[in-house]
Amino acid sequence: MMKPTITPNRGRATRVLEVKHTRRLTPTMQRVTLTGTDLETFPAGQESAHIKLIIPLPHQTQAEFRSALENGSKLEPRRTYTVRHHRVDANEMDVDFVVHEGGGPACNWALAARAGDFIGVAGPGPKKKPDHGALWFLFGADMAALPAAAAALEDLPHDAVGHAIFEITSDDDIQPVNAPKGMQIHWLVHNEPHQSSSQQIEFFRSLDWPDASPGIFVAGESGAVIALRKYLIEEKGLDKRAAYISAYWKIGLVEDQHQAMKRAEAA
Repeated sequence: MMKPTITPNRGRATRVLEVKHTRRLTPTMQRVTLTGTDLETFPAGQESAHIKLIIPLPHQTQAEFRSALENGSKLEPRRTYTVRHHRVDANEMDVDFVVHEGGGPACNWALAARAGDFIGVAGPGPKKKPDHGALWFLFGADMAALPAAAAALEDLPHDAVGHAIFEITSDDDIQPVNAPKGMQIHWLVHNEPHQSSSQQIEFFRSLDWPDASPGIFVAGESGAVIALRKYLIEEKGLDKRAAYISAYWKIGLVEDQHQAMKRAEAA
């Protein structure tokens, strides 16, 4: 068995995986199913955890790519994605990509991916989930955060109740989510994702809140997430330590720029 390489980034294993097949899940989302010997060492039960995809350079062979990773190369683009499904028995992992014209390196790779192509996968990082001990649950996510939110929703206790508000580009972007029967999924259409939207916070405000604090999962575009965080923490008085609230992207910035901005704000 070929051992996975190790990246200098906090010592997380980097596996080189191969494309098994791809399919267009919805008009705006492409699913790539990965496999390979390296996947056999990937820990089970990590749906909703983030991974770093390392995209090969054009014309780079798999041997050259492995060598570059082993030598700590930073030339290959890196982007953060989510483990959507991991079928251990079949040795398969699904990664869902939001796709559009003029997309970045990960989007372009996913659109062009064919069986036998390869990619680096570093991780996994921590799973993203709300407090499973809560009496009810509240989710908010846009298309970029939908894979993580859907995976976390499917991981809830079978008797979970609450609401999931998913903002999508069109009605055609509605997709199957195997959520507990007590979770109501609301699909909100926002056909200009690169313009700020207030639909999610308006929906949150319209809900009839039970007395108990909910388990929170909120992720997506920075402007929407900031507004939701302020509402949940400052107005509703929720404990931010018991909630998962994260900005995944910001209008006008690529991932590297957004991550640098978040680090500067945290400092």
